[in-house]
Amino acid sequence: MPSRRSFLVSASTATLAAYVPSLRPKADRVDVLIRGGTVFDGSLAATGVEADVALDGGRVVAIGRRLASVGRLEVDARGLAVSPGFVDVHSHGDNTLFADPNTESMIRQGVTTVVVGQDGSSHGPRVAGDEESEHESLHAFFDAVDRLPPAVNVASMVGLGTVRGAVLGNANRPATPAELRQMVARVERALAEGACGASTGLEYTPGAFAGVDELIALSRPLARRGLPYSTHMRNEDDQLLEAIDEAIAVARGAKCPLQIAHLKTQGPRNWGKLDAVFARIAEVRAAGIDAAFDRYPYLAYQTGLSNLFPVWARDGAPEDFLRRLGEPATAARIRAYAEERAALIGGWHNVQISGVSAMADKPTEGMRVDDVATARGLAPYETAVALLQANRGSVGMVGFAMSEANLERLLSHPQAMVCSDGGSIASSGPARQGHPHPRGAGTFARVLARYVRERKVLTLGAAIHKMSALSAARLHLAGRGQLRVGAMGDVTVFDAATVADTATFTDPFQYAVGVTAVFVNGSMALLHGERGTRTGRAVRVGVRDGGR
Repeated sequence: MPSRRSFLVSASTATLAAYVPSLRPKADRVDVLIRGGTVFDGSLAATGVEADVALDGGRVVAIGRRLASVGRLEVDARGLAVSPGFVDVHSHGDNTLFADPNTESMIRQGVTTVVVGQDGSSHGPRVAGDEESEHESLHAFFDAVDRLPPAVNVASMVGLGTVRGAVLGNANRPATPAELRQMVARVERALAEGACGASTGLEYTPGAFAGVDELIALSRPLARRGLPYSTHMRNEDDQLLEAIDEAIAVARGAKCPLQIAHLKTQGPRNWGKLDAVFARIAEVRAAGIDAAFDRYPYLAYQTGLSNLFPVWARDGAPEDFLRRLGEPATAARIRAYAEERAALIGGWHNVQISGVSAMADKPTEGMRVDDVATARGLAPYETAVALLQANRGSVGMVGFAMSEANLERLLSHPQAMVCSDGGSIASSGPARQGHPHPRGAGTFARVLARYVRERKVLTLGAAIHKMSALSAARLHLAGRGQLRVGAMGDVTVFDAATVADTATFTDPFQYAVGVTAVFVNGSMALLHGERGTRTGRAVRVGVRDGGR
């Protein structure tokens, strides 16, 4: 086993003085003193330096060699990496946040801030008649987060699909001028309440029904704030390049930054398009459009099984979609489309069921569709339809469709940030649901283990940068994602020689290992496997004291 030191960079005293600010705390005692670790500040250029880190009053108050202060809690970090708490720039951790605010799988990876409201869906503004929507606005959602509080900090985008649904419902038609004005006003309000950008899910309804002109109009309020339009694009496979061109057109028209969510080249016949993707990003950046992207470190994605079916078939209520699956006028067209979509990723064996609601179908969670079909004596397509019918169209799936070589190129790209695109899961309790993608428990540890330590795709400092400061700066998360005096006290301490993901596609409910300590807003959230207090809070971007 390589030593811890072989993965950490020590610096000379002269380098330390130039690199690490050292301010003596106002008092001899501080809340937390992390001693002797190899400190990475989150910046791209920085190498690790041996230093102590002092936290007091929720913030970093000193960084320096052998600080004289005494900590009410002291952590021996010798031989360990000390970094900013990780920022999950594209998270679905809000799905179980209120049922289980401990966010176990996030904390145990070293994540201290999650950015939710992704893929066009956010907790506000509320959709009229939607009984599942608990929050009238993002302001109400942020207040609810603060009342919990959760173990991690929570920032949110405003979902443009949610905005469309609040005004037009699930109708497949252009917005009228009056409706468009209402939607723009809702976006403006959400940004004034602290949203950190706007997201779309253009493969999902009702966001899929929005045209480019609508998306530009809804994204214009981002421009003066310098916040990004984050898009789950309309297509990530055969029309990938056309979808990127559309995303660029929106950012160019709105004059705002562009964030391509979980960028991928899906299906073997599309793997060769990555050069063209990178060329487009370089071209638009040269033209003055701030284009970037995020990605998770896995070769499979997670979505709804209905996503293998045409968008037009999903117009209206779930009952409308389910009816069309069996109508003579539409059934054959729908089947041809879905069979082709399954073939694109290598067939129905590459479709794994990740979640159902019908108790009779629970045994299918974690199974491949063709294996379910064999057990039931049906064709795979008929099995997929039967699952959708029994679960009112809501069936989760994992699709195995990506290339390892492309993944490595994506992660190492200068404009790439690390995201999980996953939920918060737990080995027991309300956050143990279905058979989810392992990314919810393993993403950040997997980057450090597989792509830093094993495959050497990234240096340790570069990986930390992509998982902290780069993401925080992208979304204007003031004081987050960096280790400097005055920053928020979000800190992760880990063993670079042993940190690893243990969650798998077979057993996703396994926590990461090798993270020794996590501090959120200056308080201990994890230490040697033991959980501390929940001190996360809502992060309201651009709102006074929003970075509290």
